[in-house]
Amino acid sequence: MRPFLNNLYKWSGLLAATFIASICLLVFAQVILNLIDRIAKMTTGSAIGLAIPSYADFTGFFLAASSFLALAYTLREGGHIRVSLFIQNAGPKTRHVIELWCLALALAVSAYFTWYAAHLVYESLKFNDLSAGMIAVPVWIPQSAMLIGLMILTTALIDEFVDVLKGNDPSYTGKGENLLEGEAPLPNSTAKGD
Repeated sequence: MRPFLNNLYKWSGLLAATFIASICLLVFAQVILNLIDRIAKMTTGSAIGLAIPSYADFTGFFLAASSFLALAYTLREGGHIRVSLFIQNAGPKTRHVIELWCLALALAVSAYFTWYAAHLVYESLKFNDLSAGMIAVPVWIPQSAMLIGLMILTTALIDEFVDVLKGNDPSYTGKGENLLEGEAPLPNSTAKGD
């Protein structure tokens, strides 16, 4: 089961990165088309009118997809912002209880948002909601990427909760949490007491 879950998180992160790359390609292509239009207007007096239809809508859809699909991978890699000033000074047992409490709370919130997103996708599909751009996209398609990302995040939180419940350290700790201890000083900072 562990290899399957690790691959799920990894592929979710890769898919998120693919959507980010797609945003870059779309924006770059539109900039090139705008440049060609500007050159045509300067040379012939009228623009050609080149544009990628609904490119702003598609970049928005891709941004939402990449944001939600990256959540589980970012959690597992320790990339989410954590305020660990209090917890790092707690004893092992207290820290374990706090980690479980935080994971349970995050799991409850994530499960609620997953349920809500599933309901939203269902209603969009049921009422055949379409985007308002030049290309009318069924709204359930970009919403499905959000739902899938939330489902994978909820799975990752269950995975973390069970792992911590067994007495293991969470996978997201130990990756940059010890900045105050001098292991990884901030750039341009001066070490005091040396």
